[in-house]
Amino acid sequence: MLKLRVVTVALCLSAFLLSAASAQAQSLYDRLGGKDAIKAVVDEFVGIAAADTRINKKFAKTDINRLKFELVEQICAATGGPCKYTGRDMKTAHKNMGVTEGEFGALVEDLVKALDKLGVKEKEKNELLGKLGPMKSDIVEVKGQQTGTPLPANFKPAPPLKEGKTKSDTGKKEEKKKKGY
Repeated sequence: MLKLRVVTVALCLSAFLLSAASAQAQSLYDRLGGKDAIKAVVDEFVGIAAADTRINKKFAKTDINRLKFELVEQICAATGGPCKYTGRDMKTAHKNMGVTEGEFGALVEDLVKALDKLGVKEKEKNELLGKLGPMKSDIVEVKGQQTGTPLPANFKPAPPLKEGKTKSDTGKKEEKKKKGY
C-alpha cells in the first residue's frame, strides 16, 4: 500500500513538473494568444496612435493597411510565431521621417495602452516591449523630447501593399495551406 502511495505521489509530481516546464517553454507568441490576438493588439494600437496628436503627423503618408500587415508580421516573428517579417528594415523604413525621442516614447505609451486595454499580462507585455525596444536606435533620428513634429517633405513612404498581401488574402492563403491545397 505504501509503495502505491509513493508511486502515485511521484506520478503526480512528475505530471506537475512537466506541465510547469511546458508552460515555461511556450513561446511569447503562444502566450500572447497567437496571430488573432496580435492582430487585435495592432488594430487597437493603430487606432490609439491615429488619435494621438503627439505622433499622428508621422503617419500622414503611411498606407495603413501596409502598416498593420507589417506590424502583425513583425510582432508575430519577433515573438516566436510562424510568420516571417517581409517589410523593410527599421532604419530604411524610418529614414528622413524625423522621429524624435519624445515621439518614440509616445508611440511606446500608445502600444502599452493597447496591450493594457486588451488585458495582456505584465510579464508578456514587458517581454514584448523588450523585444521591440532595441529598434529605437534605428527609428529615432532627432534627439529631444519634442512631439507632434510634422513629417518632413523629403520622407518617402513604402508603397501600398501589392495585390495578394492584404489581411484578408493572407488569411485565405493560410487557410488553404492548412487544408492542403
